[in-house]
Amino acid sequence: MAQWHLPVEVASWVAQMAGLLHRRLAWRLLPLLAGALFGQGRKTVASWLRGGELGDDFKNYYYFLGSLGRNVKSLGTVLLRIAVRVINPGERVLLALDDTATQRYGPQVEGAGIHHNATPGPANQQFMYGHVWVTLSWVVRHTLWGTIGLPLLAMLYVRQVDLKKIAPWYKVKFQTKLEQGATLVEWAAQTLQNLGKTLWVVADGAYAKRPFLQRALKAGVVVVSRLRKDAALWSVPEPVPPGRRKRGQPRKYGAEAISLAKRAGHRQGWEHGDFVLYGKQVSKKYKTFLATYKPACGLIRVLLVKDTDHWVAYFCTKADATVQEILEAVADRAAIEQNFHDLKEVHGAGQQQLRNYWANIAAYHVTLWWHTLIELWAWDKPHKALTDRKPSPWDDATRRPSHADRRNALRRHCLKYQLQSVAGTIPAKIRRLCATLVKLVA
Repeated sequence: MAQWHLPVEVASWVAQMAGLLHRRLAWRLLPLLAGALFGQGRKTVASWLRGGELGDDFKNYYYFLGSLGRNVKSLGTVLLRIAVRVINPGERVLLALDDTATQRYGPQVEGAGIHHNATPGPANQQFMYGHVWVTLSWVVRHTLWGTIGLPLLAMLYVRQVDLKKIAPWYKVKFQTKLEQGATLVEWAAQTLQNLGKTLWVVADGAYAKRPFLQRALKAGVVVVSRLRKDAALWSVPEPVPPGRRKRGQPRKYGAEAISLAKRAGHRQGWEHGDFVLYGKQVSKKYKTFLATYKPACGLIRVLLVKDTDHWVAYFCTKADATVQEILEAVADRAAIEQNFHDLKEVHGAGQQQLRNYWANIAAYHVTLWWHTLIELWAWDKPHKALTDRKPSPWDDATRRPSHADRRNALRRHCLKYQLQSVAGTIPAKIRRLCATLVKLVA
């Protein structure tokens, strides 16, 4: 077993997460995560075991992944509470919800199926075979680096037709993506209920439907999402004076239908405003008004944003939300898209070609947790400690460190610590050579 010395805070966070596992298995989490950090080449579980020098005990670690997959929710709860202690949430907690696909190979992969390919690429491949992950990220803002997403928990979406491939004793029940998204939001609301903060969630337009909205609103969460251009909106009912109120419940929805296309096509009523989005000040042309929407169970704030050749509609379930708050939430949703890119390109999510249902869930969460742990470790680190662009004079020295830069900085930190621990017994020439090798490796 390789004795990788992770930073004290990172090792402490992993130990807190491992504390929820069975004592016979808890000690395996840290070596497995260390191996995943230093694994080379294709990011398979075999490379994780080679990176941690765990090959002699590889069978038990594969079995451990199956056990870990059954406990990802409780470990995600610990990770979210750690993140809240490290990063000040501010006035509100913004969560981003979306789904992504990872390709798999072979008919024996449990939970895999044929899904629509959101990124068809040059080959225009409309369908892909693999897993679909409904993922929840906490979106935070760094004073220097802007918006950063911290992925916390995910659920594996399995089509109902593919459930027969999963053993019945797994007790896996069919859930739509909307139901899984609502489950993740309810989990976050329950975990953060003691903070006393307002919880917002920004989701793709595909989640702006009744099964998700009703459960999110019941959990006390404010939802921001894109609105269909043909959405069935209704006017706000007129308030009835107390003396004229009739028997029964008052009207919840107005009597007049609202057409977004007509509202957007009307030349009058547009306003101009300057907003800070994506770290830059931009000017937007917009309309905003109140409406009632049955999937959202009542009153919503509608926002129309017009560009040169098209317009887009958004809504927020908080009627008194400002235009700035809605546009910021919509812009910050890009953080989860960046998360998916980093999870696949940096940590190799989807390259772990496992067959077992629970092992696949554990492997995806290992990459997901490492992303968040690295961001937490690098949160208060200076720019110079995370990246050195001197070898690349053509690059912008002030450019914010990417997630790959932060991961490499953590790997260099671990390697330098181990070299310093034996520096007294190594000649200076060898130490300089080792420092060069560290830069090449990480």
